[in-house]
Amino acid sequence: MPNKDDKQIHIKLDEQLHSKLKQTSQKNGLSIQDFVKKTLNDELTYQMKLPLEESKFTFIDLFAGIGGMRLAFEAAGGKCLFSSEIDKFCKKTYFENFGEIPEGDITQIPVDDIPDHDMLVGGFPCQPFSIAGVSKKRSLGKEDGFLDQTQGTLFFDIARIIKHKRPKAFLLENVKNLRSHDKGKTFRVICDTLQEMGYSVSSRIMDGQHFVPQHRERIFIAGVHESLNVNNPLDELELPEPSAKVKDILEKNVNPKYTLSDKLWDYLQAYSAKHKAKGNGFGFGKVDLNGVTRTLSARYHKDGSEILIPQRNKNPRRLTPRECARLQGFPDTFSIPVSDTQAYRQFGNSVTVPLVSAVAQEFITKLEQVEQDNSSVHLQHG
Repeated sequence: MPNKDDKQIHIKLDEQLHSKLKQTSQKNGLSIQDFVKKTLNDELTYQMKLPLEESKFTFIDLFAGIGGMRLAFEAAGGKCLFSSEIDKFCKKTYFENFGEIPEGDITQIPVDDIPDHDMLVGGFPCQPFSIAGVSKKRSLGKEDGFLDQTQGTLFFDIARIIKHKRPKAFLLENVKNLRSHDKGKTFRVICDTLQEMGYSVSSRIMDGQHFVPQHRERIFIAGVHESLNVNNPLDELELPEPSAKVKDILEKNVNPKYTLSDKLWDYLQAYSAKHKAKGNGFGFGKVDLNGVTRTLSARYHKDGSEILIPQRNKNPRRLTPRECARLQGFPDTFSIPVSDTQAYRQFGNSVTVPLVSAVAQEFITKLEQVEQDNSSVHLQHG
């Protein structure tokens, strides 16, 4: 989406070059304009990138989404050398904020095309391991987890890259149900695979409400190469006491379009009453503005029922996309160039940025300590 401050350049191309440009753009699933932007940006990044000495560490961003992990690791002093994301709408948001269009399907990218790096980070797709995803697939008679041939094997692309690139460390994120999926077999396969490649592996379920006003539990799997001989950062990370409140992330002037219609509000109330009578917990989630919300999900665009903001003398309303961004800890400078529907999906699928930032900082503290210890050893031996 063009920005009013965008600059224009006009270039005349001969017919043959224009034809090649058009064919290559289509092959990459991009418009000619976006492909030219990507190509120029990649070349300029290559030509002008900062010396790596000015960064504390390097990392790659897999299953990048809209870049929540990247924001966190850049804030800790890291330099992103490579990113991969398959969703075209996420790519648009990523490009708008980082000036880089992520590479596409990770299963199609040879490891030799991925640069060496200190850390690998990624929130690999959740659906095969989520409660909702598993139930849906089984109801359709489909396999899930590692038996799912389309998504379940994506973890092995992470393993493929780690095996060949041998980063110092990695951080993976997923839904907390990953630990119990298939009676724990899936999780054991993941951990065993990573340990067999020479990494000390630890996992921890952490709640985003330590940093933002949202109850959001996710599992993090962290690994540090055994040769570094340091404790796993997840084991020693101390989380602050929750203090954030919903009222702190709300916008002051909200478009009336986010207020629920009478029809939808009546439906949600009737639906909740019906299930309450049956002893079920299904229903809408009207928020205590001095408390925290339920977990923001990718389906929030459908009716917003899990997180509804009360309004005086009005039906409750949905969160705005900007409020969803704040609920996940994204800064207000983060651009949202997509429709509300896509924005809700993107933030619902993203990570809680301040939580990942805390993990990233703990990682860097550990890695810097290793470098200091090695320098000390070299000096003593010298």
